[in-house]
Amino acid sequence: MAALPHSILFLCGMNAVRSPIAEHLARRMLPATSFVASAGVHAGERDPFVDAVLAEEGLSLGERQPKALEELEDDYFDLIVTLAPEAHHAALELTRSLAVEVEYWPMPDPTDTGGTREHIMAAYRDVRERLKARISRRFAAPKAESAPD
Repeated sequence: MAALPHSILFLCGMNAVRSPIAEHLARRMLPATSFVASAGVHAGERDPFVDAVLAEEGLSLGERQPKALEELEDDYFDLIVTLAPEAHHAALELTRSLAVEVEYWPMPDPTDTGGTREHIMAAYRDVRERLKARISRRFAAPKAESAPD
């Protein structure tokens, strides 16, 4: 198994839904020695459904607001995980001349969901659970990786 990256950036379109959920889940699931951040290709608006699905996990964005890639203080990461096509293209362009690993984890955009509040919440929970499973699989401890699927 590859060593756990020291710094991970989760990148999506507007840093309002998928990447902040991934960032907060990863911060809880990974060792404190791993630096985890998130950004968007553009900065969007904070989404109250993200606050709701994170609160169900005992997590909070606190005062954090969405930020764009160019607003990051540190722009070197060992791994950039992209969660949307626009973000993946931006990451590949950004890292053309850098030795940075880029992984594409396509995630549905729950903001496209209509219907009742419960339908919308179900879409956001689905994204949260997909991210939780993917983070767990990707950054599993070596002994967990050798267990049969």
